Amino acid sequence: MEGQAFSSLPLDQLLAQFQTTSTGLDSAVAAQRIEEQRQLGRTESRFQRELKLFIRQFTNPLILLLVVAVVLSAMLGETSDTLIILFILLTTGLLGFWQERNAGRAIEKLRSMIALKHTVLRDGKEEQVVTPEVVPGDVLVLDAGDIIPADCRILESNELHVNESSLTGESYPVEKMVGTVPDTAPLHQKTNCLWQGTNVVSGRAYALVVQTGRQTVFGQLTHSLAQTPETAFEKGIKHFGYFLLRITVLLSLVILMANLYFKKPVFDSILFSLALAIGMAPELLPAIMTFAMSAGARRMLKKKVIVKKLSSIFNFGEVTVLCTDKTGTITEGTATVKAMVNWQGQADERIPVYAFLNATFQQGFSNPIDQAIGALNLTAEGYEKRDEIPYDFIRKRLSIAVQKGEQRFFITKGALSNLLAVCSSVESPSGQTEPITVAIRQAIESRFAAYCQSGYRVLGLAYKPMTADKITRDDEQQMIFLGFILLEDPLKESSLTSIERLRHLHIQVKIITGDNRYVALHTAQLIDIAQPVILTGEEMDQLSPEALIVQVRQTDVFAEIEPHQKERIIIALQKSNATVAYIGDGINDVAAIHAADVGISTSNAVDVAQEAADFVLLEKDLSVLADGIEEGRKSFVNSMKYIFITTGATFGNMFSVAGASLLLPFLPMLPKQILLTNLLTDLPFLTIASDQVDGDQLTTPRKWDLKMIQNFMIVFGLHSSLFDFLTFYVFYYYFHLSGSAFQTGWFLESALTEIIILFIIRTRKSFFQSKPGNWLVITGLVSILITVYLPVSPLAQMLGFSIAHSQQVLALGGILVLYTITADILKIAFFRVNKTAKMNGRTARLTGVKR
Repeated sequence: MEGQAFSSLPLDQLLAQFQTTSTGLDSAVAAQRIEEQRQLGRTESRFQRELKLFIRQFTNPLILLLVVAVVLSAMLGETSDTLIILFILLTTGLLGFWQERNAGRAIEKLRSMIALKHTVLRDGKEEQVVTPEVVPGDVLVLDAGDIIPADCRILESNELHVNESSLTGESYPVEKMVGTVPDTAPLHQKTNCLWQGTNVVSGRAYALVVQTGRQTVFGQLTHSLAQTPETAFEKGIKHFGYFLLRITVLLSLVILMANLYFKKPVFDSILFSLALAIGMAPELLPAIMTFAMSAGARRMLKKKVIVKKLSSIFNFGEVTVLCTDKTGTITEGTATVKAMVNWQGQADERIPVYAFLNATFQQGFSNPIDQAIGALNLTAEGYEKRDEIPYDFIRKRLSIAVQKGEQRFFITKGALSNLLAVCSSVESPSGQTEPITVAIRQAIESRFAAYCQSGYRVLGLAYKPMTADKITRDDEQQMIFLGFILLEDPLKESSLTSIERLRHLHIQVKIITGDNRYVALHTAQLIDIAQPVILTGEEMDQLSPEALIVQVRQTDVFAEIEPHQKERIIIALQKSNATVAYIGDGINDVAAIHAADVGISTSNAVDVAQEAADFVLLEKDLSVLADGIEEGRKSFVNSMKYIFITTGATFGNMFSVAGASLLLPFLPMLPKQILLTNLLTDLPFLTIASDQVDGDQLTTPRKWDLKMIQNFMIVFGLHSSLFDFLTFYVFYYYFHLSGSAFQTGWFLESALTEIIILFIIRTRKSFFQSKPGNWLVITGLVSILITVYLPVSPLAQMLGFSIAHSQQVLALGGILVLYTITADILKIAFFRVNKTAKMNGRTARLTGVKR
């Protein structure tokens, strides 16, 4: 069917059109339609994707210039130069392709692990299928928390409310029901239809799938909704990359014009400038970044964290505040019924029965509380369910209408304050009722507070006789309060250790819970928060936005919090300069997951929470989060190593070569030698993402710091240039070398210092106190051996290499030793001064705030 013209058709006609029934498709028909849908929506194959990836390696503007240089060399008959440059070009491209291809395959594997599943009726039975296997004619079974995978017509619904904000912008859930609506009605008025990409907030429904994939309303918008926002680290990298590129192009043009002015060969000058641009440009940055993130993702998977959005790994490393519910993370998340008592604290045999009926007959989303009550050794025999008003986060109640013989009544269970609000009387064990007076209400609330302070989660239970078969929300009034359900959720054995570990990582843990202040206080004391600062939802509403920004940093526990307030807390923390991670698994957590810098869900979370999250935990445990944060910091640190090397030694070396070309009557290095230097140093750079990271670099959040990088570039660029010009002086003025001998010496010095600085910069300790990763050692040694071997190899003449005498080699060795010692000392001093400056700046800011 085309467009959205299915809201006005009678359901019988719609079912007939799709050759289906209200009990779903026949499995054979479904299989045929799945295959047709797969053929229709077929995308490019893995081979096509990887071919495009390979071609993309050579679409960089600087690389394209090098391709032009290869063509020019061939046209001018420079066969050896053509072959060498072409070899270097292809090798560099293949290295980048290999890294990005492996990273891409790792991402595919991770995504397949968290594919969303939906419940459909096939052959009259419920069956779980992944999104691509939902086809027109299927009947979906929808519950609270489900993401709707297709455009549908409602066949049957009960108190169904759907969040359509992704399509209509309407922030409040829309009530949906069976019926017909004119096809000309606006999208938001089609209350009998459901749209792909929206999600069920509350209630239950059966819906006929009408349109899937690109035919849906959402499918036509995916090109605008599929953009992933850049992380702070990515933005910093992007801006810095452009900054380096501008300097590279400008410097190359200046050198080209200068060489032409001094009447140096035109072709050699052009080729030299192009090679210089390639040598200075951070062309490996995308591959390094991608590999660092995918390597981090693989390590995180081993620690039971699935990365959904790869770019968020760096944000994970920046986290300073972790916000979490207590249930399932700090506590076991498996509720146990400890007692059920009436409002006077006495046993009443009806309360367990009524609670059991309410928990077992409800058909909304599964939860630990109803599972615990349903596990009691009771039976619903003799009782028949008549109707249901599902739980939602506004009423915070669940009502079930039942019948036993001629007796009809409905039972309501929920948060005590919300339940008491609709109760007008209480009932004693003898069955007598009396109005709720001020004294009785105070007694109920006092008993409730006492139970909570003992660490119990407390729910209220009420009932009301009825005469009709159906109930509505309006019936939830003038109810009879029965008593309390006391539940226990013990602290996880690992919680104290995990929280201490997070504190060691300089991460504040803040609890955000809908539970009352007494339960929250009890939990905070269990996890060694001696004097917890607690802020309730009611108190929070009284604060101005400015006051809240200050208050959230000082608060340990947020109690009695409504779903919409969670998002407000996250935003206030971000405005106080915190990088916030939020972990949640329910519908009420979705807004906060979206708002957080790092949104985290669990593998058993509702669909909409998993879809909103950046990370999915296979285990809901704070220790898993600590592992994830450490991996994020490792990825960040390893990526920064390449940034430092590019801005320091590489840029310094290329700047020196450019400068020397203006002072010498010949080129200090041939274009092919510059490109060869770039290739040889790229090899160990590609393995830096798997390097080991010192423990002291994992204990604090890592943030992009452009000022520090610029300072590093100046300090180490000058240091590198100083040794380059020392080499220039020794070889040209002392040994009087020129041409091939001089170029060979400068090639060796440039390539070896870039490899040496990699091992120095990779740690902030003295380089011999930190063990590098195995692959980094192997590739580094291979690069050094190839660099040293080339000037004496059979390829030496082709590459323009020659060694003048042994004194040249000894002098070069002395320069490299001196370079290594001074670079290591300079590095330690640089990071020590930078750390002191940061601490002074932080102290100044804090002092300014206090004043």
